[in-house]
Amino acid sequence: MSTKIIALANQKGGVGKTTTSVNLATCLADRRKNILLVDLDPQANATSAIGLEKEEGASIYPALLGEEDARTLIKPTSIKRLHIIPSELDLAGCEVAIARMDNYLHCLKNALRPIAEQDQYDFILLDCPPSLGILFMNALYTADSIIIPIQAEYLALEGLSVMLNIIEKVRTAGNSDLAIEGIVLTMYDVRTNLAQQVAAEVSRHFGDRLYKTLIPRSVRLSEAPSHGQPITKYAPLSKGALAYRRLAKEFLRR
Repeated sequence: MSTKIIALANQKGGVGKTTTSVNLATCLADRRKNILLVDLDPQANATSAIGLEKEEGASIYPALLGEEDARTLIKPTSIKRLHIIPSELDLAGCEVAIARMDNYLHCLKNALRPIAEQDQYDFILLDCPPSLGILFMNALYTADSIIIPIQAEYLALEGLSVMLNIIEKVRTAGNSDLAIEGIVLTMYDVRTNLAQQVAAEVSRHFGDRLYKTLIPRSVRLSEAPSHGQPITKYAPLSKGALAYRRLAKEFLRR
């Protein structure tokens, strides 16, 4: 199998995107897959959630500018078979530098090509920033497919339709093969009618592209990043841990 690149993206913040990136990556590694997680968000939440300190000069920034080989930026994590290219605040300045380059929407693709071609990883997961900037668009031009985490709330479908428009534009403009890997409902509160209505509505529109696994709203899931641990290490028997294990299984089955 050749390395598959998957972007976890939603232009709306606070939808559980980084939580999903970190925990899906961990659960896939636990299922004996070799995973590279690339933190593309200057806030570096995925980096700290996996237990790494933010370190100046450690992000993918120099590789995007073609000044360094991305392979030298890969770091191990405490999880076997899971590696990361971390992020740090300087990555925010990257957008301006990249915008001046020719072919600026393909910087990430060019940077990751040597890694993907080595076939060392089963999946490269891109944790995208929650904004429609150049890094976000680079991720969509690089990915084979996209997982869209959405919160089980009233405005979720509005955000989803924005994402679908963006995906359509990217397909037309240069990454014609970009597929929707799946839509994952996060922060799902089984007690509310609203959450159930949102799930039914997304299912009606998108059928089996919506993962059957629902990620629950959970205190443990919110606490885990501050301890620098994925949920399966922080609270292995919690509802959140069980849900992400199920999601990894469903993801692989597809």
